[in-house]
Amino acid sequence: MNLSADDTPPYQVPHSQESIRLLFRDPHLLIVDKPTLLLSVPGRHPLNHDCLLNRLSVCYPGVSAVHRLDLDTSGVMVIPRHGEALSRLARQFQERRIDKTYIARVAGHVTEDVGECDLPLIADWPNRPKQKVCFETGKQALTRWQVLSRDDDSSLLALTPVTGRSHQLRIHMREIGHPILGCDFYASEAVLNAAPRLLLHATSLRFSHPLSGEMLTAHSPAPATFYAS
Repeated sequence: MNLSADDTPPYQVPHSQESIRLLFRDPHLLIVDKPTLLLSVPGRHPLNHDCLLNRLSVCYPGVSAVHRLDLDTSGVMVIPRHGEALSRLARQFQERRIDKTYIARVAGHVTEDVGECDLPLIADWPNRPKQKVCFETGKQALTRWQVLSRDDDSSLLALTPVTGRSHQLRIHMREIGHPILGCDFYASEAVLNAAPRLLLHATSLRFSHPLSGEMLTAHSPAPATFYAS
């Protein structure tokens, strides 16, 4: 069924023309596939009210946000439909009981097959909405990664964020020397221009249903752009 940043920029953002793909629906929640260039929640600027939540609310009044994906990031999101579902899902996120996996294409060959990056992050206030590594006041941030494939000048990774800090995956990949292709905040101009969009996609989400307790796993394959050589 198709329906026609963590920090919202203070200017008008591009409005995605892609549909929101509905992966699962019941009286308590929706699981959707968010397209790139669509805000998760409305921005402060009046021109930035177009977003995933407002589009969904046309057909599903009462939906709310329990987590977000950046404007540029596509992929799976869970959307609670009432207050009790929101509260119970929020508790799972807070207690890190929700498993998330992202697919990213990064610059260069990642030498090791698996690894992790554990660097604390904090808002870079003079340069908002950017974040930065800070060992004095930063909050703990941990990302685990696994190489899925390598080509001539890039690597395809599965990323597992143990924590959920803003821009965590983008910064951690840059810090290990392999920024995500198409990243406008933390990559060089050459890496930014190496892809038509940010090559970061939330491919799976696994959590306990907030009312029944049943384990749910949602999956969205990365777009073909991620695999084009």
